[in-house]
Amino acid sequence: MNKKITKKFILDNFSKDEKKSSSEKISLGYPSYGWEEVYEALESMLEMKTTMGEKVKKFEKLFAKYVGVKYALMVNSGSSANLLALSILSNPILKNKRIKEDDEIITPAITWSTTVFPIVNIHAKPVFVDVDPKTYNIDTKEIEKAITRKTKAILPVHLLGNPCKMNEIRKIARRNNLYLIEDCCEALGAKIKNKRVGSFGDLGTFSFFISHHITTMEGGMLVTNNEVYYELGKSLRAHGWSRELKNKKQIEKKYPNINSNFLFSNLGYNLRPTEIQGGFGIHQIKKLGRFLSIRKSNASFWRKNLEKFSEYIELTDTKPGHSHANMLFAIKIKKNDYFSKDELVEYLENSGIETRPVMAGNFVLQPVTDMIQFKSLGKLKNSTDIMKNSFLIGNHQNIDLNGRQYVLERITKFIKSRTSR
Repeated sequence: MNKKITKKFILDNFSKDEKKSSSEKISLGYPSYGWEEVYEALESMLEMKTTMGEKVKKFEKLFAKYVGVKYALMVNSGSSANLLALSILSNPILKNKRIKEDDEIITPAITWSTTVFPIVNIHAKPVFVDVDPKTYNIDTKEIEKAITRKTKAILPVHLLGNPCKMNEIRKIARRNNLYLIEDCCEALGAKIKNKRVGSFGDLGTFSFFISHHITTMEGGMLVTNNEVYYELGKSLRAHGWSRELKNKKQIEKKYPNINSNFLFSNLGYNLRPTEIQGGFGIHQIKKLGRFLSIRKSNASFWRKNLEKFSEYIELTDTKPGHSHANMLFAIKIKKNDYFSKDELVEYLENSGIETRPVMAGNFVLQPVTDMIQFKSLGKLKNSTDIMKNSFLIGNHQNIDLNGRQYVLERITKFIKSRTSR
């Protein structure tokens, strides 16, 4: 395939809307790929190399290096990364160290469904605790209160790209001999001092959904420094077979009458990504620094210029030494006599600015919890308050100077029109 000719063809036919002014519609997310990713995908398809292979391996190595861990395993979604993490820690190979049925895993009440469901899938019990009202992240004091003899793991979520207090949480986990799994699906690039999220726990998970910091269309990644978890993850990701394992020869010797390519040594799934996704990732990870810089600039601009309305709205805090990845931008409406959250949301939507709730809100209030066994600590007052009074707007690489100015102008116009009556 002639790269020069193909590049021209792709650029000539690429989305005509790509350069459209972002002030015409401020979406919650926007695809971040360009001609390089499209070329890589075409190359894989034309060469008939579409299932997981060398491009996936290359992306895994680049990603592990970026996060600062030894191992990375690409999967087909961030949800699958969470499922794989919990499946590793509950696997019989870990014997008496594994998470067993009815064991408890502490996680924040403000979360997303596929952080919770893998806990249920392995027959463990989610224990929901409240969040810090300033950061929306899990409250470390509540973690300590929730620990019982049945607690086996802590699963914090770096919500919206804002790092949790991982040094404190890691101390709690070590003191109580608990597993620590970081849900970093919204936090790629976030750091505490010079250490990236995903490198603090036993396992970390990431998502490459179309609207996230980088995209492989769909896709996710599991990271770890533990070779046992890495080897186990390779098997569980691909049907439970042994063909990719470091010790596959030893396993094959035990079962000489079974074809080594179809020797199933564990309970597995099909969570494999494609070469197309791996090819996307190779190029996307190189662009991540620029994407993060744009998101940071947008958030800083809004934060600085919305401070004057602190009587009516509240923005989230980032702890000292923490570097925010700015997945989305959160706004909380304080109790006032002039307007409600729903009124501001309706105004922004009518102005072409998309909004959404803060993830799934207080997950305990979701009807699906009628179908699962769970515990919650206290009344989860902060989580309910955030669910009721906060919302999110988009913050991504396609929001330019005009776009972020437009968002500010709309919010400013609404608040001034309501409060000057």
